[in-house]
Amino acid sequence: MDGTNPPLWERPVRWQAEGLPFDMRALRYVLAAAEQMSFSGAASALGMKASSVSRGVRDFEDELGISLFERTTSGVRLTDAGSRFLHDIIPVLQMAEAVLQRASAAGRVEEGTVRIGIITTLAGGFLRELITSYRHRHPGVKLDIQDGGRREHLRAIRARQIDIAFLTGNVPVAGCDVEEFWRERVHVAMAVNHPLASSNALDWPQLHDERFIVSTMEPGPEVQDYIVRRVADYSTYPNVTARHVTVETLMHMVAIGEGITPVSEGWASMVYPDLVLRPLTAAEDIVPFSAVWSPSSDNPALRRFLSFARDLAARQPARRRQ
Repeated sequence: MDGTNPPLWERPVRWQAEGLPFDMRALRYVLAAAEQMSFSGAASALGMKASSVSRGVRDFEDELGISLFERTTSGVRLTDAGSRFLHDIIPVLQMAEAVLQRASAAGRVEEGTVRIGIITTLAGGFLRELITSYRHRHPGVKLDIQDGGRREHLRAIRARQIDIAFLTGNVPVAGCDVEEFWRERVHVAMAVNHPLASSNALDWPQLHDERFIVSTMEPGPEVQDYIVRRVADYSTYPNVTARHVTVETLMHMVAIGEGITPVSEGWASMVYPDLVLRPLTAAEDIVPFSAVWSPSSDNPALRRFLSFARDLAARQPARRRQ
């Protein structure tokens, strides 16, 4: 409260402690009687007894202290006060109806927004299927997709700037819920004329002496850490060069022979000139992807999105979940 206006319950027109200042059902009777120009016609339209409608309208008039209708032997017609009352109350009722419909639609996830942070490509795989399927099922819900890195997305979740992020790994995250949804095999992107391009599959011993190239932009630093974990030992440290380029530009640099780089399986759906992807065979090169979100989020669209993702993941081939 800013102190300039009293709270609603202290305004001059106060609501009664036990509820509204009148029975809201009486408004239906008044509107029906005004349209049908008779209580019997209103009763028929409402599926009620005429005596109940007439009594409800009379009690409503007593509460307001004005006569809304003139009663005649042939029916009823609005008084001047009744006409003014309906002129003023109908826009209010229409506004209230629209507000309730919007609130109900949000609860049913017919509208709303889910802000999603991603760290991998939408070119293919489970994440692309999830996004496209959800858009088709819930066209009124906006999916606001944002690129970024792990630290950036986690900060945004805690600051309520995004609702959910899909990140590699499945380890616990302080203050967040984490749930694994799918797994992808790591591939190596290389030029089509690279000596290893003819291989159907690769393992890290074949890559010890290769020149790797990564982006300084996300998820480049995470990719570099992955290369070091898989290649480095007491006698060998990988040759990794970081370039300040987007991932798309990086793929073109790989295609012209600047180096090789690991990518997630989703990149296999992308086609770049003179670029090939070859899978890594080790079990350690199957990477889990998890959703991370705040358990205190009150966004109903997020809850339904998570439920949709769980159902979709359960229907995926076993190879994506193992």
